[in-house]
Amino acid sequence: MKKIGDLPDIVPAFPLSGALLLPRSRMPLHIFEPRYLAMIDDALKTQGRLIAMIQPNPGRSGDENGLHQIGCAGRITQFSELEDGRYMLTLAGISRFRVVNEVEGFTPYRRVNVTWDGFERDLQAASETIDYDRDGFLNLLSKYFVSRNLDTDWETLKDADDELLINSLSMMLEFEPEDKQALLEAPSLQTRRETLVTLIEYFLRGGDAEEMMQ
Repeated sequence: MKKIGDLPDIVPAFPLSGALLLPRSRMPLHIFEPRYLAMIDDALKTQGRLIAMIQPNPGRSGDENGLHQIGCAGRITQFSELEDGRYMLTLAGISRFRVVNEVEGFTPYRRVNVTWDGFERDLQAASETIDYDRDGFLNLLSKYFVSRNLDTDWETLKDADDELLINSLSMMLEFEPEDKQALLEAPSLQTRRETLVTLIEYFLRGGDAEEMMQ
């Protein structure tokens, strides 16, 4: 899947609040609900093995089953089936998408018709360079980890390239679902870094991140 035209128009949807998958990043998943086990079985039969990760948006048009318009598709790159039928798998982020409409059908899981237009850069190798005070960013991050009593491998963080560092933190750190959506929809790595800094600084000031991003 090297270009937009290689991607399917219809993909199975996995609505999961607070979950963030980004292009060129990896997400572990534990699948146990019967409808999603069926989704994985069906996805594994396809060439692309794609799953559309997307956050629910109950407020959209007053629909309690509403979805956000933008999500990210991931390819199943590793999986293991446990003795009780559950799956442990890894998704590799391929590209973001925009939902056109939901597809009616007889599958126990939801499917969406999507467009990949506007996200062509997601399929390309990482090439964006950003100008920022990396040491200052890591110092801010250290304060955040201390405030939340979190441990991490600082040597690995320091050695990570900018995209891996920023995207991994965006996926890993605990923010409100709407904040996660803002990180997903950031048009550039620079914007995502700025959003991440804003969220961390607001938390350190004792603010409500959910209120800030509304």
